[in-house]
Amino acid sequence: MTAEHLSRTEAATPKSGASDTTHLALTFENNRLASELFGQFDQNLALIEQKLKIDARARGNTVTLRGEEISTNQARRALDYLYDRLLKGASVETSDVEGAIRMALAADDQLVLPTLERKGKMSLAQIATRKKTVIARTPTQDAYIRAMERAELVFGVGPAGTGKTYLAVAHAAQLLERGSVERIILSRPAVEAGERLGFLPGDMKEKVDPYLRPLYDALYDMMPGEKVERALTAGVIEIAPLAFMRGRTLANAAVILDEAQNTTQMQMKMFLTRLGENSRMIITGDPSQVDLPRGVTSGLVEALSVLDGVNGVVTCRFRGVDVVRHPLVQRIVEAYDKKLYPKPDAEE
Repeated sequence: MTAEHLSRTEAATPKSGASDTTHLALTFENNRLASELFGQFDQNLALIEQKLKIDARARGNTVTLRGEEISTNQARRALDYLYDRLLKGASVETSDVEGAIRMALAADDQLVLPTLERKGKMSLAQIATRKKTVIARTPTQDAYIRAMERAELVFGVGPAGTGKTYLAVAHAAQLLERGSVERIILSRPAVEAGERLGFLPGDMKEKVDPYLRPLYDALYDMMPGEKVERALTAGVIEIAPLAFMRGRTLANAAVILDEAQNTTQMQMKMFLTRLGENSRMIITGDPSQVDLPRGVTSGLVEALSVLDGVNGVVTCRFRGVDVVRHPLVQRIVEAYDKKLYPKPDAEE
């Protein structure tokens, strides 16, 4: 940690045999930013205490961490990262603190930049457009963003609230801004989630819009509204109903298929074979929420099995712990998983 930019660290570890408790004193150079880092009434420190089972005491611009060595180092990594965000002009919200804690817990498995970063500092994957920068909040999100950067075909599968669709659209917007692709193609099977919505009026775009709303929301988050509207009008951003994709070759494009668990086997094979030159394809879905008629095999489930191990294909599997919405959503997902997909030893 460099005193000029981050903080000064003082550590005191009791001699072996006396205790396994470690003390770390972090002093942050900027008093105002230190106050923002700790949070109002030290709420950010309280969250770190709760999640990492340590004691964190702030005094002025110094915080003393006390606890098991692994946990105190994880807290240090999280605080380092958050303070660095503040130095770059970003804010620190509760969700950012939770994300930093998740990443600190997995820091040993994360990539670091050995020539630029001091040992142990987190190097988190991010997606940046002119309007917004999105930074990974969980280890799986980190792996997912890195996979989208390097692979031509990426599957992001797992429960709702893990960011798989949002990050896919953000990555597509980034590729478009960079000039790496010429267009974005958004597709989603128009399968009703157990409801009968009846006849939908309007042209094709208006008919499928309700199903594509999450994709639109992410687009407007990453790009200025007027730019999105112009791109839609010009066909740079295209809404392509899955049923009408047959016969096309999608070249120079970022192609996203959302809610892929509701594709049939033939639809999935057809979609996968649309991939053209200089294109990236991202397929997202939750195999536990299939809305197809009973007895119909999900194309996503089959594709994950068939393409396992194929060169150029990467699968990122999100779990309940990766949910970044309200904490209750994570507990709901975990409860359903425990009930519907019990571990083998729980069935005995």
